[in-house]
Amino acid sequence: MKSWSSYLKQFAIAIGVVLLIILVMDYNIRLDELNRLNEKATIVRAQATQAIQTQVALQTQIAEATSDRVTEDNARNNGEIQEGDQRVVPIPATGVPPLEISVPTPVPTRVKKWQVWMELFFGE
Repeated sequence: MKSWSSYLKQFAIAIGVVLLIILVMDYNIRLDELNRLNEKATIVRAQATQAIQTQVALQTQIAEATSDRVTEDNARNNGEIQEGDQRVVPIPATGVPPLEISVPTPVPTRVKKWQVWMELFFGE
């Protein structure tokens, strides 16, 4: 018959093994969580970089749109004038009809079927 101390020793070893298994499982769960969070952090960093690049691009567009040169060019294209400018409006000459130049439409040439196949297989 085994003594009371040998049962206690076996019981303590069994408890130790169970605790060790629980600790290893918890460690594994924590490692999985760490990997998941690292992947998510990488995605968030990429999104943040993209947002910063978009912000820089938009700030550049705002700076270009509000510059004096662009504003003046747009005003000139819209027909606005500056102080001191004299507006000139061209008036067509009376009595002389404008010349209309008609461009003849080119006549399509008929291509033979063998030429089409040659061009398809050997053409550049």
